[in-house]
Amino acid sequence: MKVRIGADASEDEASAIASALAQHLESAVEVYAGGADAPAATADAPTAEYPLDDELGPTEREERLRAEIRDILEGGPEKYRARLGDQGKLFVRDRLDLWFGEDGVTFEDGKFANFDGWHPDSPEVEDSDDGNRLPADGLITGAATFEDRDLHFMANDFTVKAGSMARHGVEKFLRMQQRAIKSGKPVLYLMDSSGGRIDQQTGFFANREGIGKYYYNHSMLSGRVPQICVLYGPCIAGAAYTPVFADFTVMVEGMSAMAIASPRMVEMVTGEKIDMQDLGGARMHAEKSGSADLVARDEAHARELVAELVTYLPDKAGEKPPKSETLPPKYSPDGIDELIPEAPNRPYDVHDLLDRVVDAESVFELKPDYGTEIVTAFARIDGRPVGVVANQPAQRSGAIFPDAAEKAAEFIWTCDAYEIPLLYLCDTPGFMAGSQVEEDAILEKGKKFIYATSSATVPKQTVVVRKAYGAGIYAMGGPAYDPESVLALPSGEIGIMGPEAAINAVYANKLNDIDDPEERQRREDELREEYRRDIDAHRMASEVVIDEIVPPSDLRAELAGRFAFYEDVEKSLPEKKHGTVL
Repeated sequence: MKVRIGADASEDEASAIASALAQHLESAVEVYAGGADAPAATADAPTAEYPLDDELGPTEREERLRAEIRDILEGGPEKYRARLGDQGKLFVRDRLDLWFGEDGVTFEDGKFANFDGWHPDSPEVEDSDDGNRLPADGLITGAATFEDRDLHFMANDFTVKAGSMARHGVEKFLRMQQRAIKSGKPVLYLMDSSGGRIDQQTGFFANREGIGKYYYNHSMLSGRVPQICVLYGPCIAGAAYTPVFADFTVMVEGMSAMAIASPRMVEMVTGEKIDMQDLGGARMHAEKSGSADLVARDEAHARELVAELVTYLPDKAGEKPPKSETLPPKYSPDGIDELIPEAPNRPYDVHDLLDRVVDAESVFELKPDYGTEIVTAFARIDGRPVGVVANQPAQRSGAIFPDAAEKAAEFIWTCDAYEIPLLYLCDTPGFMAGSQVEEDAILEKGKKFIYATSSATVPKQTVVVRKAYGAGIYAMGGPAYDPESVLALPSGEIGIMGPEAAINAVYANKLNDIDDPEERQRREDELREEYRRDIDAHRMASEVVIDEIVPPSDLRAELAGRFAFYEDVEKSLPEKKHGTVL
């Protein structure tokens, strides 16, 4: 560094200035007097006098910090930790060990959130009340490795004011979501929260960066990265929206619940007396609302379910789902033809068909107890993940009811977001008719089903297994809905309606005019056979309505070949902002 001083400065003064500046700036200094070209004095940078040897180590300052961290990791008051065992659930830090292992958490953000508000060593806290312990503000966020995948996570600490959310915890939650939007890594929500901390709502409820921003961020993450939520307790009000915004929601039997208001609040508002499980427990949401994708027996089972789920999912949109080793099906495809009854209305279990088509032990069903007339499941064919949408003839002949239509639409939409090809197994008499289903919005929910099928740009293969009547063939990926292939088994039929309904609609009067019962029956049988020939798969193949009739024993191989061939097919939608169907 060069410095100029007045020309009348003495040599001693120049030397003193050089030494002082070198010490202060820790840099070599040259001091010039007036306009001289040569320096009047110089000084070298001071030599470090640190004891740079192997005796360096943590100081009391670091030990004090580690003690503070140990205290934070203990969570809320001990009396609340002691109750967790009776509730059948783990302390949140033990839960993280279950999910990620002792060294699986890559890092944690915000351990010291609200530290000044509760810790006895903080200058702002004079008398620490154990009941007011708020470590990490009751919310843990960070990054971890789960089943060899990097992801973001959050977890409520139920020992801190029942996992309730307040300003600092909300800030951590929002940062985690916003970082996930940028990183393109999955998000795991381990929810156990009673909702917003009502007595501290100022500063986080209605703010631009408050709790309401959770659901904005959920919306921005939707279809960007997989969001998986596991519930461990009664999640009420605002806390209940995270599970329903997630792509996949797992509830734990007898432990989890979610509702817009607590039973006490429900009674205050409506007068209805109801317990938490009946109001919003796992069974209710699995069977009636459809909000639970999976129900676990306990905490360990919840982890097992999610570990299997992620094997079908990419890390983010635009990536292909992971391929696995090919396994032969559980049962031989040679039994498919005998499995499918010839009579259109005779039941069989479509799971038995899947066991002869997809890789063994690869069927992972979602919402199995909701809208049971349709099966929605992930599976693999030749190691490739596919999303299966299959009518279930064992349930009301496979007719499409409102709940089933809604379930299928949401599943198709999710598969399309994460590049999971779709397999439709069609065996349905169509959408159900009647006053009750009209009240339950069969048209609205059926519209969503057809819209999802229409808008999906992933590879689609459709198999007409047996009956494909009415608008059922539209929703189930029929020829007009841009599938890569429409195949049929020899049992397949495509028509406006089934033979019985058609004969009743078209020929009822003519048949009633025939007085002889035997003659009437003979004529009815003739008409039925004529109609069935009209809608038979062979007629449809002859008219090139469908692409191919496949011997049932060859169905698995045929599908494997077609999914492999069309793996990288490019499809697009008309340019627009978005459709208007939700």
